[in-house]
Amino acid sequence: MKHNKNHGGEPDKEDIEKEQEIPAADSSQTGKEPPATADAAAPETDELEQLKEENKKLKEDFLRAYADAENTKRRCMQEIEKNNKYAVSSFAKNLLSVADNLDRALKSIPEDKKDDCEHLKSLLAGVEMTQHELDKVFEKFGVKKMQALNSKFDPNFHQVIQEVEDKTKPAGTIIAELQTGYMINDRILREAMVVVTKGGK
Repeated sequence: MKHNKNHGGEPDKEDIEKEQEIPAADSSQTGKEPPATADAAAPETDELEQLKEENKKLKEDFLRAYADAENTKRRCMQEIEKNNKYAVSSFAKNLLSVADNLDRALKSIPEDKKDDCEHLKSLLAGVEMTQHELDKVFEKFGVKKMQALNSKFDPNFHQVIQEVEDKTKPAGTIIAELQTGYMINDRILREAMVVVTKGGK
């Protein structure tokens, strides 16, 4: 650009001011985006709401799965406890005949004859000790005898073998046990075989 020179070639003041003018920046050339509008923010809001819904669903699924796991754990613990309590039922039932035979052996000797012979006394003492040890083992595993005599007949626990006419007692009163009944914890292991009265009120 040529400058007008005055007074020894100095550039004109007007020309200098024109050269120093800077054209206004074009937003299309600077690469800067124009300010976001409300329409541009709408998709972001929708995405946020979707994420919140997904998070809520995941939380509900987790709580449901956790509850199912706790229920399964509780059922397993109950099953284990049940198995521990009743696992020996079959074995204990087979031992009941041993208990019956020991009881019969003790009852087979009349009371007035037990002191007649020292050998008999020693034998009876050994049988009584064996019966006592067996009762301790039964007790350890929750096996216990039923007390049926003089109680009311209950078909859930007793099996009637014979009925005897006796008007002095209420009908269905157990007056004799032919076979002792046993329980294991809160279940019946073997019914008692009993003799009951009839004819009474």
